Amino acid sequence: MRQQYGRRSQVLAGALALFALTIVAQMTRIQNSPEAEIFRQRSEAYAYEYRTFYPNRGEIYDRKGRLLAGEKIVYEVGVDLNIMTDPHAISFAVADTLGMDYDGLMEVIQNPPEGLSYLILADYVEAEQALYLQELKKALNREAPEGSTGGLTGLQFKSHPQRSYPENALASNILGFVNREGLGYFGVEEKYDSLLAGNPVTVLAPTDPNKAFEIPRAPDGTTLILTVDRDLQSAAEDILDNALWEYGARDGLIAIMNPRTGELYAMAVAQRMNLNNFWNYGAVYSNATEFNPAISMTYEPGSVMKILTMAAALDSGTVTPETTYLDTGSILVGGVTVQNWDRNPWGLQNMVGCLQYSLNVCMVTLSTQMGAGTFYDYMDAFGLGHLTGVDLAYEAPGRLKVPGDADWYPVDLGTNAFGQGVAVTPIQMMSAISAVANKGRMVIPHVLYAMVRDGRQHEVPEQFGATPISEQTAATLSEMLAVSLEQESSLALVPGYRVAGKTGTAQIPIDGIYDSAQTNVSFIGWGPVDAPQFMIYVWLERPTTSSWSSETAAPVFSQMAQRAVIILDIPPDSVRPQLASQ
Repeated sequence: MRQQYGRRSQVLAGALALFALTIVAQMTRIQNSPEAEIFRQRSEAYAYEYRTFYPNRGEIYDRKGRLLAGEKIVYEVGVDLNIMTDPHAISFAVADTLGMDYDGLMEVIQNPPEGLSYLILADYVEAEQALYLQELKKALNREAPEGSTGGLTGLQFKSHPQRSYPENALASNILGFVNREGLGYFGVEEKYDSLLAGNPVTVLAPTDPNKAFEIPRAPDGTTLILTVDRDLQSAAEDILDNALWEYGARDGLIAIMNPRTGELYAMAVAQRMNLNNFWNYGAVYSNATEFNPAISMTYEPGSVMKILTMAAALDSGTVTPETTYLDTGSILVGGVTVQNWDRNPWGLQNMVGCLQYSLNVCMVTLSTQMGAGTFYDYMDAFGLGHLTGVDLAYEAPGRLKVPGDADWYPVDLGTNAFGQGVAVTPIQMMSAISAVANKGRMVIPHVLYAMVRDGRQHEVPEQFGATPISEQTAATLSEMLAVSLEQESSLALVPGYRVAGKTGTAQIPIDGIYDSAQTNVSFIGWGPVDAPQFMIYVWLERPTTSSWSSETAAPVFSQMAQRAVIILDIPPDSVRPQLASQ
């Protein structure tokens, strides 16, 4: 009997072994068959898919490393209609938390577009609000009776980045903004949009969550470090706001630049917007030129133009500082009589007196003595009518009429010499006059100091423009302008520092006629004279307390300069030589 069971066991074992061999043989055949390769390819295709990964946008910092623009996480709040159980609870919770309309939410949830299974209720929701809704959903799920789901079942949250501006409206005209499609508008955000945005990466990525480690990460966009000083920008905006109120001006700006390097430290304008609420752009501005008038607004500069006229006259050898002329109060040019600002004669004057008393007749005399060819060659060399190359979006070139243009007349040779009949931008005047403060060589204004990419910082090299005048002419004219301010005890003077500069009072043309009661007032100055480290341009539109720049723009310059020397840590004239010798 035992022998019979033994033979049966052997037969069974043999059958099982044969069956196992058959299975192994079949598996081997299948694995090496053409069909297996097809299935293998299909399985790989199901496990991977092409996906595009977008980098985080590069951050923007001021020159001292303080964040001006970055990224924050916000949420899209939606509802999965396939698993939703209580539209009333979801509508109530979302409406109450996000301040939305309950009836509107109920309507869209209960009557979604045909074929839609996921419905977006709100986007760009702040993290705190999304977190509150998530915690509420968890609490309701815990309290739900066994076998049922909570009232917020189906409520979904998807995180994504959004551009954030921690300083809100500060330097808004310099930074620009990023819309919800990720496109930069105005300022740095638009000018350097491709660098900041980085490059999206499209790859074959695994769909298996166990292979998440294989998913690549797109390199972040380039981080930018600006030449802007956050403290100086804030001070400029405060001083400008106070000046607009004190002098009853309609508009205005203050720009601060290093005249030796072109680095823009600050650029304050009257109309600013909270960049975190960029969708209010249309309520703040009526056209694009208002976003940053320092680079986009063209206007007649008035007497600050006399700096360039005098520079051309000195450099061409037409006059020297000691050259005199007899001011009769009026002069005929191109068949038109031009008068001084006060319509009075000033008698015998040298070139310092010409600048000190801002005499129109003197400037017309200089431009006519130089002749149109020489005068306009110098103005062209100073960059009038050309873009400066400032690295901000929407710079305007201005307009300098020249002989041969259909709208140029001989009288323009005279009026252009004192800033009428020529259209410039504030940044254009700063770039042109930087030649006087920078040994005859113009700088290219810029706001980019350095770029950070792949953990390495790359500083932007200094860039310079033309050299319209000699170093000797620049030094001579700077001294003349400093002396003229000191002799008149100008309100632009800065205690402890010698500064050079010039006022500008430009009548505004109304229907082609200059209105003496409507003026743009300005002042441009730089210091310390022996080694300039700042240039400040002040412009106010239609001040009502006084129409003269000497009483409005000049004291604003002094106030701004006194703050600048502290923030920029510039020692007084009496101390600086001692520090240099140590």
